[in-house]
Amino acid sequence: MNIDFAAILVLATLVTGGIWLLDALFFARRRRVPEQASGDKRAAIREEPHPGAREPVIVEYARSFFPVILVVLLLRSFVVEPFRIPSGSMMPTLLVGDFILVNKFAYGLRWPVLNRKFLELGEPQRGDVAVFRYPAAPSVDYIKRIVGVPGDLIDYRDKVLYVNGEPQAQKRVGGYTGVGSGARETGSTEGAERIGVVEHPILVHPMAPDFAPGCRELAAGPLRVPPGQYFVMGDNRDNSNDSRCWGFVPEQNLVGKAFAIWMNWDMARNGFPIDWSRIGGKIP
Repeated sequence: MNIDFAAILVLATLVTGGIWLLDALFFARRRRVPEQASGDKRAAIREEPHPGAREPVIVEYARSFFPVILVVLLLRSFVVEPFRIPSGSMMPTLLVGDFILVNKFAYGLRWPVLNRKFLELGEPQRGDVAVFRYPAAPSVDYIKRIVGVPGDLIDYRDKVLYVNGEPQAQKRVGGYTGVGSGARETGSTEGAERIGVVEHPILVHPMAPDFAPGCRELAAGPLRVPPGQYFVMGDNRDNSNDSRCWGFVPEQNLVGKAFAIWMNWDMARNGFPIDWSRIGGKIP
């Protein structure tokens, strides 16, 4: 079950703000009665709380929670949003159990829930690690690396990525040893790939086919990325459900750019489930 937190926050903001506003406009003054001020100076009329006229509990809660919920909504919608990595498709860059932060304004500001852009601020670049709504099921968030932008010609052969006919530089790092939920990737080959100015790690299985069964988008040859679309791949090249299988990511599906790891919690780890070494890590 996928929970739409943006819709929940918007609804909670409207409800708490609406209750507070309605009370302030129509009911708060009715709980106060005029009282004649005493003293030697000129009499003045002031309003005092009516004895026993307490603010309703629902109004008290609405007044307390509204500013908190509003701030969370604004930060989550326009500044930064946390996500958790549930799979190993971006290993070794991102591990199962990583909690990451996503820049929500890197690709422009969008209205929450509606997901419509209202302010252009930047464009996705090759090498970006992006969170997006899976085209086949928009309620599901995916995270992959952008390897092709509109107009690029993308090909993938013999574990090498080609962009506009140019192979992207790779170097072998060595054998990979996985831990926790990623232990199954032990024995893979770790490499370093450069896409433009971004160098990042990758995993490959030398004996695995370039395309998993059913992944045929790129198997027949190079693909041209259409306008307003992006080609994405997982850094775990032989264990990733990505554009090689289901095609391009529309620009309107982009959520933001992942930039940091703030926690790792993996119950499959031996001993303590937190990997302290990953806290505060930058995502290349």
